[in-house]
Amino acid sequence: MPDFAVLAVFIPTFFFVSITPGMCMTLAMTLGMSIGVRRTLWMMMGELIGVAVVAVAAVMGVASVMLNYPEAFALLKWLGGAYLAYIGVNMWRAKGKMALTDNIDQQQVNRTSLFYQGLITAIANPKGWAFMISLLPPFINVEANLNVQLAILLSIIMLTEFTSMMAYAAGGKSLRLFLNRGDNIKWMNRIAGSLMIALGFWLALG
Repeated sequence: MPDFAVLAVFIPTFFFVSITPGMCMTLAMTLGMSIGVRRTLWMMMGELIGVAVVAVAAVMGVASVMLNYPEAFALLKWLGGAYLAYIGVNMWRAKGKMALTDNIDQQQVNRTSLFYQGLITAIANPKGWAFMISLLPPFINVEANLNVQLAILLSIIMLTEFTSMMAYAAGGKSLRLFLNRGDNIKWMNRIAGSLMIALGFWLALG
């Protein structure tokens, strides 16, 4: 397993990268603003699974396969970007009410949608792949048990990512409370929609 010296370097390094604004953090803030922290947890669940998949793939060498088939990776990025942009357009079109309603049926449908938003964004994020490929291997000791090391590093990654996303989502919720006064709901929808559209282009063209 990684020694304390290795973990002492890995933990602050990954925390700094995780807390830095990026696709997943911006998505957490946008959803926190538009639907609240509690329902944003579904997106976070998908994002965490996506990050875990990318991390494991980077360590196991699957990333080299992705590099050999760039067309498939590019298609995944474009599909994910188009999906996020579509949601952003719907937010822009909402007038005088929240873009995502709070009734039970809509909430049930949105759980799956939110989960896949996080999953697709994490897996199709090229910077996430580049970071995992460059960061994780140096912290792996080839002479020690790989499964134990990977489990420890993944636990740190997941905890750090979740903490960062919660902070961004809470910030989005605070912005929502500020904007949710008078006739500001339409502006909140437009801000959230614009961020979502920008994320779509960022993912597709990144």
